[in-house]
Amino acid sequence: MKRLMTILAAGVLAFSLAACAKKDDAEKETTRATENTQLTEASSSEEKQENTESETTKADVTTSEAETSATEATTEATAEATTTEAAETSAAHKEVLVVYFSATGTTKDVAEKIAKIEDADLYEIVPAEPYSDADLNWNDSGSRSTKEQNDSSSRPEIGSASVSLEGYKKVYIGYPIWWGEEPRILDTFVESYNFDGITMIPFCTSGGSGLGRSGKNLEERAGSGNWLDGKRFGAGPSEDTLRSWIEDLK
Repeated sequence: MKRLMTILAAGVLAFSLAACAKKDDAEKETTRATENTQLTEASSSEEKQENTESETTKADVTTSEAETSATEATTEATAEATTTEAAETSAAHKEVLVVYFSATGTTKDVAEKIAKIEDADLYEIVPAEPYSDADLNWNDSGSRSTKEQNDSSSRPEIGSASVSLEGYKKVYIGYPIWWGEEPRILDTFVESYNFDGITMIPFCTSGGSGLGRSGKNLEERAGSGNWLDGKRFGAGPSEDTLRSWIEDLK
């Protein structure tokens, strides 16, 4: 009887052990399945993140390319506008220039009237050292102007900014007559520029002296340009007088 009980107890124990083993195996399989699911979900999440980052990068590249294209388009438009503006400015450039030197205002008056008639630009030759009344005293053999006129090599410095002659086809050049000739500062001017292709028209003002050799002097010292015979005017000539002279030149 004891032996039978022992056999039964051993059988129950063996059955219990087998059941526990199966339970452990089932729990392990469940754990493995859970882990595999988590791995799969993590991998999927990483792929989605990579895809999202890739799409974001592509979007950034596209935006950058669009911004670059917009910048290039703006630059091209600005360049075209600048070119157009320059062309319009060039087209509006006048073809006639009136250059003058005036110590007392008499020649300035004539120059301004000629510029009005011709619709021309004006350029004043301003001495770097202005002439005082004492400098202009022709009765004083020691005055500045007398000394300059007695020295054919004298070249008084010009203080006004230089002028571009590009685009001008005709240039009037006016001055007072000093001691029968052009002031030496006019020699400074004509020796400083190239007048090729430009018609040069001298005019002068004086109380009685004529043009003298002043026009020829300027032509020789310039060494360029097509120089016409000039004309002398007294103080305050009328616009009709000047217009008539200008018409005769054409």
